[in-house]
Amino acid sequence: MSAGQVKGIYVAGTSGAGVSGHQKVSLKAGKGIVGDRYYSETGKNRSHYKGEPDWEITLIESEELEAFNSAGGHKFHESDFRRNLVTEGIRLNDLVGKRFNINGVIFYGVQLCEPCASLQRRLGVRILPDMIGKGGLRAQIRGIGVISVGDSICQMG
Repeated sequence: MSAGQVKGIYVAGTSGAGVSGHQKVSLKAGKGIVGDRYYSETGKNRSHYKGEPDWEITLIESEELEAFNSAGGHKFHESDFRRNLVTEGIRLNDLVGKRFNINGVIFYGVQLCEPCASLQRRLGVRILPDMIGKGGLRAQIRGIGVISVGDSICQMG
C-alpha cells in the first residue's frame, strides 16, 4: 500500500487567475474544492474522460517539481504548476484507476494530468516533453470533508 502526504494546497477562484495557498480546504463529492475555478454546485464539470468527470481536483508530486527545477536550473514555486494538491512520498501515476484516501475523504484517480502548452507559455520555459508522464493526476472527489496540509494520502485496496 502506498502512502504519502499533502505538502501544499492551491486554489484559483477563476480561470486564468493566480493561485492562492491554503492550509485546508473543503471538498464536496462530484463538485470539487469549494472556491476553486472548477468547483460546480450542480456537479457539472468542464472536463470528462471516458465518461468520468476528471477535473474535480488535480495533484502533482513535489519530487517531480524539484527534479524539473534542478535539471533546468529553475526556481519555480510549486504553485506555479497550477495543481490543487502538491504531494510528497507517493507515486501519483500508480493511482490511475484506483481509490485513495486523504483525511477520510475518498478520491478516485481518473487519468494523468499532463502539462499543456498553456502552462508552458505561463512559465516561459520549455516543459514539453520533459514533464510528460510527470505532470500529476486528475481525480474525482467521492466524499465530503476537509483536507489539510500534512494530511496522509493512502492508496486503498
